[in-house]
Amino acid sequence: MSRAVLSLGSNVGDRLEYLRLAARGFSDVLVAASAVYETAPWGVTDQPDFLNAVLVVSSPEFDEWDWLRRGQRLEQEAERTREQRWGPRTLDVDVVTVDDVRSGDPELLLPHPGTPERATVLVPWAEVEPEAVLPGRGRVSELCGRLPDEEVAGVRRCRDLSLL
Repeated sequence: MSRAVLSLGSNVGDRLEYLRLAARGFSDVLVAASAVYETAPWGVTDQPDFLNAVLVVSSPEFDEWDWLRRGQRLEQEAERTREQRWGPRTLDVDVVTVDDVRSGDPELLLPHPGTPERATVLVPWAEVEPEAVLPGRGRVSELCGRLPDEEVAGVRRCRDLSLL
């Protein structure tokens, strides 16, 4: 049994539909889906705001590479291009964590190294799994609590939008 946490993001085109495409692409293994959140861009800031969400998925047949490959296929279906690191994208599917798997492979770093500093991941994840633990780093809710208040406040729940 493999259980993964996936972070979704989109800031180009029909952002909500791209997130929904990802949710549909994981619907057969979906355990939980967060609400949809809007956030300012991170890294490269001169681009449109993102819609973000988190999925918790589980499958007895999948390992960490299977989660990555399925996410990449969905990104391709969304016609994502990789022209600029942290640049605009139709769909981004990041594998945040898979069970207690650790990976230093440049293609799949696990747990995802940016997670402890990213409210865009921690806030939605804490919503769907209040007791979640990021392996080697601690409880997600505590990591979220360590972030600056303005970063957490910048992750705005879109009450009128639904992922599913």
